[in-house]
Amino acid sequence: MTGFALGVDQEEWCGQLRALAVERLRPLAEKGEPGRVNRPLLAALGELGLLERVFASGALELCLLRESLAYGCTEAETALALQGLGAYPVLRAGSEEQRERWLPEVRAGRAVAAFALSEPGAGSDAAALALSATAETAAAGAGWRLSGEKCWISNAPEADFYTVFARTGEGPGAKGVSAFLVPADRPGLSGAPLDMLSPHPIGSLAFDGVPVGPRDLLGEPGRGFRVAMDTLNLFRPSVGAFAVGMARAALDVTLAYTADRTAFGGTLSDLQAVAHRVAEMATRTEAARLLVYAAAGAYDRGAGDVPRRAAMAKLLATETAQYVVDHAVQLHGAVALQRGHLLEHLYREVRAPRIYEGASEVQRTIIAKELYGSAGAGVAR
Repeated sequence: MTGFALGVDQEEWCGQLRALAVERLRPLAEKGEPGRVNRPLLAALGELGLLERVFASGALELCLLRESLAYGCTEAETALALQGLGAYPVLRAGSEEQRERWLPEVRAGRAVAAFALSEPGAGSDAAALALSATAETAAAGAGWRLSGEKCWISNAPEADFYTVFARTGEGPGAKGVSAFLVPADRPGLSGAPLDMLSPHPIGSLAFDGVPVGPRDLLGEPGRGFRVAMDTLNLFRPSVGAFAVGMARAALDVTLAYTADRTAFGGTLSDLQAVAHRVAEMATRTEAARLLVYAAAGAYDRGAGDVPRRAAMAKLLATETAQYVVDHAVQLHGAVALQRGHLLEHLYREVRAPRIYEGASEVQRTIIAKELYGSAGAGVAR
């Protein structure tokens, strides 16, 4: 995939999504309480069929969905993405019983899902998980007890169920991690909110001997890290799409403002320094967008280089969005720092994607590892 262009139907759909985000979803988002799950917003996403699209679409459509919603309402985009992130492992690796119990509720916006991977000592280094799953007995069909802590979990502690990754010990490092579906009302599970720079809830979870059994497993014992990576390989390019949506919103409002704002005997756009900066913002945004959709296309084709492409897409798009929003604020001046201004909102929202689902430094590590792995014997020793 050397280029990317939307078809007429896709352009129309994206336009409809942007309009929905502004007209239908943003008013619900504005009524929400910061740091709490916005259940009316989730219900609207379900009613509009957008949560269904998360699970029924490929990576390309998921990216279009996230970019378009982010352009008009970042809160709606994030609510939708977190449902997908928390429940996709159930779709991909869950049993028929697990899928029938939870996925219809998630799609309707009635059940809140969460992806519980990070820990106080294992954020970027996901293979270093310490949450233990201790086998209760050696008997066939016996369960485990989860003990330890998760931290920086989006939708915690308000989610209705958690996709939890714990160390069952079948092997060292990533080889000894299993994935579990843990309902929020399971005995021994508690949580607390964290005061974060985020409109949605982020919290910690404490596991005090939480019982789980074979029916709670997502996939096979010792294969949980693969479940996590399969999920992240899908969602990392779409994090990039979220970032592109923010960058495009910041760019458009900057184009309008600099073309209209008078200063120094003309408009700001007449100043070469301003015009060149806007040109740079636009070029970087377009480059990031192309890389995001190239990664999404590779995922949908089942290409072998998806981890590298996904990491590149997330890295470039999130770093680009930070650059574009920061320069948009600079070109607007003090007006952009007023509470309620679009850029004040985007300035707060744009920072976190460079950290979650693998920080930028982790993406560079993945890219380098994939590059040198592909080089193989061709690399001089």
